[in-house]
Amino acid sequence: MRKKNIKDNLLVAWAISKKDIKIYYFKPGTLMFGIMFPLFMFFAFAVGRSMTPAILIPGLLSLTVLFSASSVGPVAIPTERRVKTFERLVSAPISLYAIILGKALGGVLFSLFVSLVTLLGAWAFLGVVIANPLILALGLALASLCFSLLGIMFAMFPTENPGNVMMVLNFIRLPLMFISGIFIPIETLPSWGKLVSFLSPLTYANDLFRFGIEGKAQLDLVVNFIILLIFAGIFLFIGIRLDKKFRQ
Repeated sequence: MRKKNIKDNLLVAWAISKKDIKIYYFKPGTLMFGIMFPLFMFFAFAVGRSMTPAILIPGLLSLTVLFSASSVGPVAIPTERRVKTFERLVSAPISLYAIILGKALGGVLFSLFVSLVTLLGAWAFLGVVIANPLILALGLALASLCFSLLGIMFAMFPTENPGNVMMVLNFIRLPLMFISGIFIPIETLPSWGKLVSFLSPLTYANDLFRFGIEGKAQLDLVVNFIILLIFAGIFLFIGIRLDKKFRQ
């Protein structure tokens, strides 16, 4: 029975994810905050700097994953609250974990698609070669899950306006850009800067991307994976607690 329940929940999650893919991937908010915004921010800081593509592309991937993965849930969930679709999902005889997994999977797949396009463009036009494809693929998948859950955590606040969620979420995403070794290498930061950078999940994602493309990392790879998993678990836990609190 337990295996059947797990299978049923996975099927529910996949059905929710497919629905979100069809409806929300081409919403203006998703395209703006998930693709255009990180691209413009990256070029604003990268143009004119004497850095090789192999160093720049991990930073572009980090911004792409952060913004694309965390943009789908904050668009989908408030919109569905407004039309009462989300309330019907929650009241249905399915697990809340299955619902959140489906929402998170939508963000993960969107992030992986945008990241793949970015990598193909870097290979075709800049000649970037991937040093370790396996680590890069695993890092992209785990980081996408982590930041998708970050977006869903904020989407659990009771609002029917996606803009309200995006505004609050950007108070977290924008500082992460500057403390995570994307534009300023962690090794060049002062001691207090390094300490702050270790509190950012983007630091560990960016380090995995650097190893996947350059073959170099500042931190141990296992540590990077474990801490991203911990952050993903924290975002999931807080998101569920917020939903239960506001629903009560």
